[in-house]
Amino acid sequence: MPYKISRRALLAMGAGVLLPKTILAQPAGSRPIRLLVGFSAGSGADNVARLYASQLMELLGAPVIVDNKPGASQLLAIRPMLAAQPDGLTLTLAGGSALSQGPGVRKDLPYDPLKDFSLIGLIATAPGVFFVNPSIPVSSMKELIAYAKANPGKLNYGSAGVGSANHLQIEYMKKVAGIDLIHIPYKSDQDVAREVVAGSVHVGLTLAQFAIPFAASGRLKAIAVTGSQRLAALPNVPSLSETGIAELKGVDFTYYGLVGPAGMDPQLIGKLNQAINKAGTNSVVTAHVKKLYCNPIQGSPADFRHYLEVEIGKWRELGKTVRLDSST
Repeated sequence: MPYKISRRALLAMGAGVLLPKTILAQPAGSRPIRLLVGFSAGSGADNVARLYASQLMELLGAPVIVDNKPGASQLLAIRPMLAAQPDGLTLTLAGGSALSQGPGVRKDLPYDPLKDFSLIGLIATAPGVFFVNPSIPVSSMKELIAYAKANPGKLNYGSAGVGSANHLQIEYMKKVAGIDLIHIPYKSDQDVAREVVAGSVHVGLTLAQFAIPFAASGRLKAIAVTGSQRLAALPNVPSLSETGIAELKGVDFTYYGLVGPAGMDPQLIGKLNQAINKAGTNSVVTAHVKKLYCNPIQGSPADFRHYLEVEIGKWRELGKTVRLDSST
């Protein structure tokens, strides 16, 4: 039976889609749910958060307000959630850099995601694109690595800030490839793509949605896609699994998960998990997520915990030799 699209949904999202209400009790009365996001409006995480917030509003019968708190490696969004009551009214949509990458390689974070968060569920994975300014004479990851080795310290790369997904992923790439690139932190993935196009930065890695328009117009040169699959929008750009560099096969860009403060009631966690899973299986919602070049995920809180345990373990291996903190 097809889902109906309400007028309320269209007003809320412009071209949005909401699911019909289900028998899911909202977390507490009719009070609004605050969904904290550690990224700016218009970012990949923000787009996903707003899409799911509209679904949760219908499914839970309560307002869901997205509250952008960008900066400080998502800490500005995580600290208020950690301090909140575990009543389901304060949640965070967190990215991989806060959930596993940062905790694996940093010692200055004031939380352990496996101990200090109530893990509600994974929402989506988000591939990234490695790219260079067209003036750099490379067309593949192998060529980039060879060029960087032949020109040590002469190439720089941009990130969305210390501890961001692209910062940590490129540091990982530097480690396994044995190359030196100078880090230039910015405030967002959009900044990274723009500065590579301008020529201020040589190398970048951002969410696909921000790299693809520039790559399609030739203003930057895409050389690899994270993960194991090519993107339909960049059919001639190989995935990292195809590059022949074994150490990079497991590198993906980021993912998004819904978390709350520690101590949430398991039944409440289950209801919220049921809601995000139901939202993510709607065909039209899935289409919207895929327009962001993300892949929606459904699973249990236990699945989420297992995923984080594996990811954190991987990044802790990097953390044995690469230590990052707020001064990096």
